[in-house]
Amino acid sequence: MTQTTWLTQEAYDRLAAELAHLQGEGMAEIVKRIEAARAEGDLKENGGYHAAREEQAKMAGRIAQLKALLEDAQVGEAPTDASTVQPGMVVEATVAGRAMTFLLGSREVAATSDLDVYSEKSPLGAAIVGAAPGETRSYTTPAGKQIEVKIKGAKPYAA
Repeated sequence: MTQTTWLTQEAYDRLAAELAHLQGEGMAEIVKRIEAARAEGDLKENGGYHAAREEQAKMAGRIAQLKALLEDAQVGEAPTDASTVQPGMVVEATVAGRAMTFLLGSREVAATSDLDVYSEKSPLGAAIVGAAPGETRSYTTPAGKQIEVKIKGAKPYAA
């Protein structure tokens, strides 16, 4: 089952532009570098060729990541109802006794912010979606430890 990721319109547009660039100019530039390095001769000891191929593989991975993210994105404004925690909200909580403020959503949304980001798909995120301020929830870490989370408040994210 595919889960959607909440994105602001600005974040969606920025990621779509990055994808278009990578699929167009970015990939064309890498192909030219590979061809130029290939023309230099022996590929076994050609550092430029191997570096360009590695960069091409990284670019292909980022393209796949962006396609998947944009395909399943829920685009729009952050939720306005602060009565429960939802993706796209800045959450104030006490997690394992430590006060934290973070964005619940995609790291791509807060790329220009210094906020910590937790995915709604993470153990913490999944535990608090739908929680109301004042409510306490818990989740289990991958190591098997129970962590308690008390929601202090949540407000819509504003870039």
